[in-house]
Parts: sequence; structure tokens; C-alpha cells
Amino acid sequence: MIAKTFLPPVAEIERHWHVVDAAGLHLGRLATIVATYLRGKHRPDFTPHLDTGDFVIVVNAEKVEVTGRKPAQKLYRRNSGRPGGMKVETFSHLQVRLPERIVEKAIWGMLPHTRLGRQQYTKLKVYKGPTHPHAAQKPAVLDIAAVSKGKS
Repeated sequence: MIAKTFLPPVAEIERHWHVVDAAGLHLGRLATIVATYLRGKHRPDFTPHLDTGDFVIVVNAEKVEVTGRKPAQKLYRRNSGRPGGMKVETFSHLQVRLPERIVEKAIWGMLPHTRLGRQQYTKLKVYKGPTHPHAAQKPAVLDIAAVSKGKS
């Protein structure tokens, strides 16, 4: 008998909601774990070509940290598409102006840049302060420190 690969039926994939407090966490560690949950790699029924991931809410995005001289040296670029339309901004300036964008760009960089990755990215919700409007979904608290040490 030939073993067949298990494919979870898309209608039966149960999605959970997780809330992450980014206060005091390092940006890269936060982004890798959140991207893992968005893709669904933490689940036993993970399938690379299906969206089996969960919803993730990140709060306190303005309190995320980076190490070394990154606040002054890390650059975020965007382009309007017009000649001379390149805008460059440092981490510290963007953290004051739009702290959600820092977390969103870090997590987007760790997802696949395909249609599936864009679909998984829509399950990410990032908020500047400690409150979020998703209380009705009853999100479970995701402790990044415990997950990064392998105690999930």
C-alpha cells in the first residue's frame, strides 16, 4: 500500500486568534514567530500550499526594540513610482510616525511573496497601542518568550 499525504479539507481548517504584546520584544524574533503562526507551521496539519494559518493581533507596536545601532542606521525605503520619488526614513523616525509599518514590513518579509503569502498576510492585524477591536474573537495570548524557548 502506498502512503498518501494528508490534505486537510479547507472547510474544516479551524482558525484561532492570537494576541501578541510587542512591548520590549526584538523585532526579528517577533516577526519570525508571528510569520510561523500566520503560515500555520505550528500546526500538525500544516500543508505548504494551503492557508492553514491562524489570525495574529500585534499590540504595542511602538514599543518594539532593535539591537545595536539599527535605530539610526536601519533604513525603510518607499517609492512613489515617479522620477525622484524615492523616500528614505530611518527606523527611529518611522517608529515615531507609523510604528505599525515597521512590524508589518518585518513580518511581510518572512512570508512567501506569492498569492498564498498575500492571503496569509491579510490575517495579520497590527495596532500602535495596547487596545484592539477584536475582543469578540476571544484571542488567546501568545507568549513570544515561551514560544522562542520551545515551550509552546
